[in-house]
Amino acid sequence: MTDRYASFVQSAAGRALVKRLGLPDPPRLRRHHPGDPLLPGPALLGAATGGRLAEQVTKILTAAGVELADPAAAAEWAGGAPAQHAPPARSHGDTPQRYGALLFDATGITDSTELRQLYDFFHPQARAVLPSGRVIVLGTPPQECPTPREATAQRALEGLVRSIGKEFGRGTTAQLVYVTRDTGDTGAVGTRTSLESTLRFLLSGRSAYVSGQVIRVGGGAARTPADWDRPLDGQVVLVTGAARGIGAALAKVLARDGAQVVALDIPAAGDALAAVANDIGGTAVQLDLTAPDAPTRLAEHLASRHGRVDVVVHNAGITRDKTLGRMDADRWDQVIDVNLSSQERINDVLLERELIPAGGRIVSVSSIAGIAGNRGQTNYATSKAGVIGLVDSLAPALRDRGISVNAVAPGFIETRLTARIPLVVREAGRRMNSLAQGGLPVDVAETIAWLAWPASGAVSGNVVRVCGQSLLGA
Repeated sequence: MTDRYASFVQSAAGRALVKRLGLPDPPRLRRHHPGDPLLPGPALLGAATGGRLAEQVTKILTAAGVELADPAAAAEWAGGAPAQHAPPARSHGDTPQRYGALLFDATGITDSTELRQLYDFFHPQARAVLPSGRVIVLGTPPQECPTPREATAQRALEGLVRSIGKEFGRGTTAQLVYVTRDTGDTGAVGTRTSLESTLRFLLSGRSAYVSGQVIRVGGGAARTPADWDRPLDGQVVLVTGAARGIGAALAKVLARDGAQVVALDIPAAGDALAAVANDIGGTAVQLDLTAPDAPTRLAEHLASRHGRVDVVVHNAGITRDKTLGRMDADRWDQVIDVNLSSQERINDVLLERELIPAGGRIVSVSSIAGIAGNRGQTNYATSKAGVIGLVDSLAPALRDRGISVNAVAPGFIETRLTARIPLVVREAGRRMNSLAQGGLPVDVAETIAWLAWPASGAVSGNVVRVCGQSLLGA
């Protein structure tokens, strides 16, 4: 589906009209293409006094080929400001240095009075970020802080990050990454391994439509891939609802990342499903997930053909919209069964038969409707909120088995379903976010792929919104 307004804005006449009337100004987003560098320019890394992550972040960025700006040189130009609070560096005389990313290790902040260090770092850089730049703040989960004052200060980081995401503009995204003190590995090497996949995702064009998110990196086992362009090499990945839309984009992205994709959809979508599977060199499974024997049949297929399934992506979903007072029972039952109960049944059988091995991943598709609710979608919102409950309950239960569980919650995504929404409502959905545009199916697919990577084992129990920092539920 084409966003004609966004296309018009990119023209000379559109730029002039937007500026004159103060209309929404959707930026052109930087999306991932194989072989792209992580960033369009250098990164500036700062740290609060006593921060514990800056050294490992430096190593991750260096290994990823990111150019690091020299904060000491910037401080010298500014007349001796502390290096961790350096103002924008200058190059070629008076030409200001522009940054592809600003990163700040805030783990050393233990009191609200120390939050001033955030102002000192970000205030001089607010206009120094390149289009589609990235802002990442690293903190300590408040529940792990030893004192109420430190927990208070670390929780305050969320307000900073979400505000930056709404202020910096031009496609810049901002995220908060809480990193547990116990990474599940020993020493700094464990911290680096656990954090690397998340930083690579958030800095790259893969995260183009993800902003204002709080991501928790914990103590799961992470495995660094031999090739970061194919982080799913050797992995068997099941994708439900794969015949079209987000599911088809997801199958394509996972295959691009090296996965052997098992694409599943209902028999009525058989032709479209076969086309997707053939296009990516995967296999197609026609199955109605609401059938009583569906979990058993699926488990037997995966066991006989592959011996296991490393990643299960629950993408299949339906809508049957009516206000609650006008909704018949069938509409309620169908949506709950497809969107939520079928996931539980499939998980139960695959886990009981130990077809998901240690290091496995379960990723479910929720929705911002499950967070904020939506008029005319009580059944859908209930099912998608239930998916979040599934993540909350399964993630700790499967931690000892080395299986991570996460969800993505898409906002307004340009699909054939959203194309049917009335024009005024559709335009509101597109513009009511920090990026002033709808997302693409590939944006959801890239986020799910990151959560599926073997390198993302330390990311579990998260619900990541792919919504351009929507105002709904914010």
